[in-house]
Amino acid sequence: MKITAVLMVEKIEPSLEVGVDRIGFQKTAKVPEDGALAFVILQKDGAELMLQTRASVTADMPVMAQRLHGQGIGLFLEVADFDDLRRRIEGTEVLMEERTTFYGMREILVKEPGGFAVCFASPIQKG
Repeated sequence: MKITAVLMVEKIEPSLEVGVDRIGFQKTAKVPEDGALAFVILQKDGAELMLQTRASVTADMPVMAQRLHGQGIGLFLEVADFDDLRRRIEGTEVLMEERTTFYGMREILVKEPGGFAVCFASPIQKG
């Protein structure tokens, strides 16, 4: 299992000045939107951090944006066996039904008992 924090920000570019220019993270993926960045993945020394704009979160997962007021953080957990994960979380409140994304992941958003929204994902098997 791999856990990645997703920071919800108003604008991504100011965060890159610190994360990339000063700390040395590398941008490994980005999604532009309307002349700016809507989403970016940063990696350094095995650490991974995702930044997504509030507007992008609102468009992609409205229920997540509603749950996060002000500054927000979400968790993105990548699992090897999505079907097994679905069995394990049976009975947990689902905030967003399972979907297949354009970037090749099966995802489901659930509410964990402490009230946090957690996105579980697994790469789609090709073949």
